[in-house]
Amino acid sequence: MHFLPESIDNYAVEHSQKEPAILKELTRETWQKVLNPRMLSGAFQGRVLSMISKLIQPKRILEIGTYTGYSALCLAEGLRNDGLLLTIDKNEELEELQTKYFEKSEYKDQIKQYVGNAIEIIPQIEERFDMVFIDADKSNYLNYFELIIGKMNSGGIILSDNVLWSGKVVEELNPKDTDTKVLLEYNRLLNEDNRLETVLLPIRDGLTISRVK
Repeated sequence: MHFLPESIDNYAVEHSQKEPAILKELTRETWQKVLNPRMLSGAFQGRVLSMISKLIQPKRILEIGTYTGYSALCLAEGLRNDGLLLTIDKNEELEELQTKYFEKSEYKDQIKQYVGNAIEIIPQIEERFDMVFIDADKSNYLNYFELIIGKMNSGGIILSDNVLWSGKVVEELNPKDTDTKVLLEYNRLLNEDNRLETVLLPIRDGLTISRVK
């Protein structure tokens, strides 16, 4: 969902860095072969993720929600030469496509894939992170936060996607809508937790940047 007028949104896209060829190819194959291709981060948000990662130059990145690997490749652009990106997705049917493009990229030796339940996998990872990107099932955002906050380095960045949830966060809440209910609690937590500094950006479906003090 776009929250800016279409003309302004298009202008912003046209005057931003274009995506690398490998990401165009991945986008095309995702739309051809995978259900729900709108789950892709997309070119504009991908460049935002890349820029943030390049500014931070993280040594360790954790991504929760790989999908077909687009956002992972964007985040990997900012990794230090000795850096590593760990990415988790529960859909084993997507692993082959992820691997195909990770292996094609210059970051093939810096990306480690996990397939399974992130809530079970994260506690087993003995790493501290400079950046975490949360973009998986919304009903577990609070759980993901509690699992990763103790693994963040001081000054580390937590990026949270889809936090505006197609505008549902400002509409009357349907009591049966668990995802929106959790996102409302999650957005409040990020804004009020004294361990964080947070800004919510109205980019695409909402992207929150939280800095760990």
